[in-house]
Amino acid sequence: MNTGKIVKVSGPVVDVEFPQSLPGIYNALTVEYKVQDQPAKLTLEVQQHLGDNTVRAISMSGTEGLKRGFEVTDSGGPISMPVGEGVMGRVFDVTGNPVDERGPVQAEKYYPIHRPHRRSWINRLPRRCSPPASR
Repeated sequence: MNTGKIVKVSGPVVDVEFPQSLPGIYNALTVEYKVQDQPAKLTLEVQQHLGDNTVRAISMSGTEGLKRGFEVTDSGGPISMPVGEGVMGRVFDVTGNPVDERGPVQAEKYYPIHRPHRRSWINRLPRRCSPPASR
């Protein structure tokens, strides 16, 4: 399991140092800590590799109580949402957790929230066509 430490918190932007290996772009990171003696779990998403074994991540919820030095764990994959019949009529937060107080989700598949980058529509035109005229 790849773990790191928070080195900077600036609003929803969190910089995390990983001494072993950097997590991939769009990987989900988790931080478990306490705010006013209440447990809190925060999900971050890697957006940029900064160099010096540091990544810049965006928080998926408030960062109140988050401090430098807190341990961060790389999930090894992107934030994923449940899909299929079990999610019909359910309400989820941005990290795929149900917020409708109807219990756990019955899902067989989870899909990442980011799709692979697709080529521009202009590159999918047949080669014999010319691109549209500029305006």
